[in-house]
Amino acid sequence: KLFFTDYGNAAKVERCDMDGMNRTWIVDSKIEQPTALALDLINKYVYWLDIYLESVEVVDYQGRRRQTITKGRQMRHLCGLAVFENYLYTVNSDNLSILRIHRYNGTDVQALARLDDAKEIRVFQKRTQAAVRSHACEVDPSGMPGGCSHICLLSSSHKARTCRCRTGFILGSDGRSCK
Repeated sequence: KLFFTDYGNAAKVERCDMDGMNRTWIVDSKIEQPTALALDLINKYVYWLDIYLESVEVVDYQGRRRQTITKGRQMRHLCGLAVFENYLYTVNSDNLSILRIHRYNGTDVQALARLDDAKEIRVFQKRTQAAVRSHACEVDPSGMPGGCSHICLLSSSHKARTCRCRTGFILGSDGRSCK
């Protein structure tokens, strides 16, 4: 799945398959300007930062069990969001500090360090990296990913795929080659 935020005409948090199909709104009310998003892959939670409402909130992958983690003026200048173990990490663009927010007790907010200029934050940890398994976009014997001549996108599962073409090309009737 691909998770993303939008705050155009109607602010929302959405998800879709990697090929763009099955687009679903998971949050579309009481949301104004969601600017950062982080996933808890193990527990299947979506966290987002809303700088207009000055809040950090969470829902499960289906948009249920919504909770506010923390709220207040200090959220106004935050950008980027990452989750690791019991904490959310974000960057305060006003004073250029990294903040750590306890995700079960949002009143526990600590500044960890100062940076010169950061707009995003990521946490990489071996346990959270998905195990590589066989999937529909693996390179075939002729060197084409998933048998697609240009681009292979996973679809509704790791066993399904959709072929797409680079700009200026159209997909052939075989659903794999680009012309």
